[in-house]
Amino acid sequence: MKIETIAIHAGNHVDETSKAVIQPIILSTTFERAVDGTFPGGHIYSRSSNPNRALLENVLAKLEGGADAASFSSGNAAGMSVFQSLAPGTHIIGPDDMYHGLRNQLKNLFAGILTFDFIDVNNPEDLQSHIKPETGLIWIETPSNPLLKITDIKKVVAIAKAKGIKVACDNTFATPVCQQPLALGADLVMHSATKYFGGHSDLMGGALITKEKNDWWLKIRQVQEMGGAIPSPMDCYMLTRSIKTLPYRMRGHVHNAQLLAEFLEKHPKVEEVMYPGLPSHPQHVIAKEQMSAFGGMLSFTLKGGEAEARRVINGLKIFTKATSLGGVESLIEHRATVEGPDTKTPFNLLRVSVGLEHIDDLIADLERAL
Repeated sequence: MKIETIAIHAGNHVDETSKAVIQPIILSTTFERAVDGTFPGGHIYSRSSNPNRALLENVLAKLEGGADAASFSSGNAAGMSVFQSLAPGTHIIGPDDMYHGLRNQLKNLFAGILTFDFIDVNNPEDLQSHIKPETGLIWIETPSNPLLKITDIKKVVAIAKAKGIKVACDNTFATPVCQQPLALGADLVMHSATKYFGGHSDLMGGALITKEKNDWWLKIRQVQEMGGAIPSPMDCYMLTRSIKTLPYRMRGHVHNAQLLAEFLEKHPKVEEVMYPGLPSHPQHVIAKEQMSAFGGMLSFTLKGGEAEARRVINGLKIFTKATSLGGVESLIEHRATVEGPDTKTPFNLLRVSVGLEHIDDLIADLERAL
């Protein structure tokens, strides 16, 4: 089935009792045993599994072309479960502009348990030189947040596989509509489902999708079940509902982002536009090879420095000054402020989550503010 069909049908079933065409929300935390002690409904306790979560995980796995999926209460919980699944002393290589929430997890929560280096994973020589005997995971994020760097997934996978190292890819910015990391060789895909999967800035969630059900995946599943950082049945239902429109929403995000990036690139006050759909992007060729579309996120820097960036962001009317991304409404933020004192983000950079408003209105708003 094509991705539009998968998005609608893989997370849904007709209710056998009522014949409702949309699955019911099952709020029960516990499920009845049969006389012989088995569970005829397939569920025991909702921390372990729930009918709504099972449907959500099925559609997530199918969208990414994976063997299985695990859903979590947030993207950070999903990422943390990967780190918790690794043996103490494991070395992780991550990108130098890794999403600050997961980078700070490693630095603050896993210091003394795991070791890690944040490097330019797009430089094969640099990547090779940082691999150690205890390196167990290379974490990539493409496109990256907020610099929109593109990592050649196949190239990183080739280096990793030669050393028996696993590769996990944060696919939040691209979504499975624009990029399929498992098909390119990655072992694991991570998402903040709060973003494009949810799509309306009103629920939180995280997801992991595996290429195969192996011992590592079993360990991650144990972390999910025993740790209990799971989404509620209502959140699972709402995520499954939102995913049904994901392919069509992404088309709108991509369309608007491309046109907005082209407008900004021509503006005399703009220093640089970071969007992989522009031929000027340093990894545009790689993006064309591994992405079917270029996503709805972009960043740009202003010639007037931080003061100009703050002036522009405060002059906008349609774009909302807020963190997060992936909703139908356009959001903009001064990313360095959000990331804190150890940020590597330029202070004249603004990050934009391009929404589904009419592109003429978005361009007019930015043009006026600039």
